[in-house]
Amino acid sequence: MTDPEMADATYIEPIHWEVVRKIIEKERPDAVLPTMGGQTALNCALELERQGVLEEFGVTMIGATADAIDKAEDRRRFDVAMKKIGLETARSGIAHTMEEALAVAADVGFPCIIRPSFTMGGSGGGIAYNREEFEEFAPAVWISPQPKSC
Repeated sequence: MTDPEMADATYIEPIHWEVVRKIIEKERPDAVLPTMGGQTALNCALELERQGVLEEFGVTMIGATADAIDKAEDRRRFDVAMKKIGLETARSGIAHTMEEALAVAADVGFPCIIRPSFTMGGSGGGIAYNREEFEEFAPAVWISPQPKSC
């Protein structure tokens, strides 16, 4: 919370695990609630967990577990989890090269949405209605340093 009247302490700092670690060390909270801070808070909470900070200071993650957040973030783990409970997911694949992307497109079929694996608000992607459009459009997506999804 950034409202000084609601919180015991207010910090206007970068939401980065090393910065948050120092705050945790100083304030000694019982818990963190990363689900109220958007994508940045979720990423930070996962890194705090991976770095052992939460365990070191006895801080509980509330609202969601690190495993649940990771499962929701990781496309492959999410797909496996949905299939395990009987839910269908969109046909998709991950490609790191144009050759892999063409193989995924052939498997998924057209029309095919191609996009960077990580995108804010869906920017940087588009729809190819056939292989020719796919081959024209796909190279522009490769500007992103992230893996690509179809």
